[in-house]
Amino acid sequence: MSNIAEEINKRRTFAIISHPDAGKTTLTEKFLLYGGAINLAGSVKGKATARHAVSDWMEIEKERGISVTSSVLQFNYGGYCINILDTPGHQDFSEDTYRTLMAADSAVMVIDGAKGVEPQTRKLFKVCGMRGIPIFTFINKMDRDANDTFELLDEIEKELGIATCPVNWPIGCGKSFKGVYDRHKQTVVTYSDTEKGTKEGETTVIPIDDEDAVTQAVGEERKQILFDEIELLDGASAEYDLEAIRNGKLTPVFFGSALTNFGVEIFLQYFLQMTTTPLPRISKGESVDPVANDFSAFVFKIQANMNKAHRDRIAFMRICSGRYDADMDVKHVQSGKVMRLSRPQQIMADERKILDEAYGGDIIGVFDPGIFSIGDTLCMPKADIMYEGIPTFAPEHFARVRQIDTMKRKQFVKGITQIAQEGAIQIFQEYNTGMEEIIVGVVGVLQFEVLKYRLENEYNVEIKLEPLPYEHIRWIVSSDTDLDKIVGTSDMKKIKDLKDRPLLLFINEWSVGMTLDRNKGLELSEFGTA
Repeated sequence: MSNIAEEINKRRTFAIISHPDAGKTTLTEKFLLYGGAINLAGSVKGKATARHAVSDWMEIEKERGISVTSSVLQFNYGGYCINILDTPGHQDFSEDTYRTLMAADSAVMVIDGAKGVEPQTRKLFKVCGMRGIPIFTFINKMDRDANDTFELLDEIEKELGIATCPVNWPIGCGKSFKGVYDRHKQTVVTYSDTEKGTKEGETTVIPIDDEDAVTQAVGEERKQILFDEIELLDGASAEYDLEAIRNGKLTPVFFGSALTNFGVEIFLQYFLQMTTTPLPRISKGESVDPVANDFSAFVFKIQANMNKAHRDRIAFMRICSGRYDADMDVKHVQSGKVMRLSRPQQIMADERKILDEAYGGDIIGVFDPGIFSIGDTLCMPKADIMYEGIPTFAPEHFARVRQIDTMKRKQFVKGITQIAQEGAIQIFQEYNTGMEEIIVGVVGVLQFEVLKYRLENEYNVEIKLEPLPYEHIRWIVSSDTDLDKIVGTSDMKKIKDLKDRPLLLFINEWSVGMTLDRNKGLELSEFGTA
């Protein structure tokens, strides 16, 4: 037992979130560099000549230079075993990020120093807030011109409603970026530009009390500005409070440059001290302790065709408790089946390593023969565990899907169903027509492009998408509702999802209220359950 406890307690599992182009993928790569998981960080701009980021593996990602799916990466550093969930930054793929946050114990929020809090950051932060998970802020790109530091902190507090506590403080920015002041250690760490893709260069650590050495390192003017800012900071910022950080009420803030690698290792070391061991999860209203319980896990992501040669589907699961052994039998709670998980593996972008064991906090991928769904629970055959379902977010854009070659009906249905099971898109059937008429719903319009691309490249099926005017979707909560008898509005459409659950689509938001008024006892919800 002590070995299991030891292994679980050294796990740290976190998601990296940000607005597109804030430098999230670069930061992820630098973490891997420190853990020895990669030897050279590649450029992530998606240029034809560049090496692609380790965490961007899908063909369309390489072509477009954006992340569209979450990647799972594991590495060891300083006695810790770290699981990073790298998420898409683009808002059109936020559904994937929402689900990934369900599998994380904390989140690292990357903010561009020149842009501050951006719309997508707000949206993702709300999800973190819903779960109350700790948030660590890394203000990136300090080697470029950045906004006033106090204004950046003020913006985080106002926009996101969370108190900030700077752990270090930047000395200048852009060409005059000299380094950071470590408030805890009361030292100045100087910045020197390094070769891109290498580890942090030579840094000098100077005690703040040694004023002559500080002046020599950063110059008289910068030193004076720093001393004034420290005085202001000590009076204005929230005090360091580990409990408030772990409850998601206070975010520690760090400054640096992921591209030139300054401040990344400083951040990583502090982060590992502040973040928690794997957190308990809720099953049937009760807390499941990661160490005291046998193996249990839940599925938070399904990805088809990660390996074109095998045309396989991988179910990603977060291990919530205990130890997993490759030859053990586990129960798939939703079907009641007892099974041995097939080809359990650790994924490093598109590279795989077959696992013999894994522990609470780890993320593993298993081959899915088509029985797993997002939100499913796995546990020991005699255990009575069922984790809470993962909420699905309401799509905001809808289109009717038409096949160009009707002879490929089988491939088309298989392809669109498999992609829908991953959760990136939601598919619906016209009420009373079944799969003859398929409507697809997405959170962001770029998902339509991905759907088209993937059906063509992975299933050899061409489609045409006809945009529909609907913008609002509601799940019917009341179980005794007869869909035929619902009195709606002229802009309402009745549909069903893949699990045969009835839903309503509306063009206008006011129609939702009118439909509720016309049907006594009808209950509608903006959220479904995966």
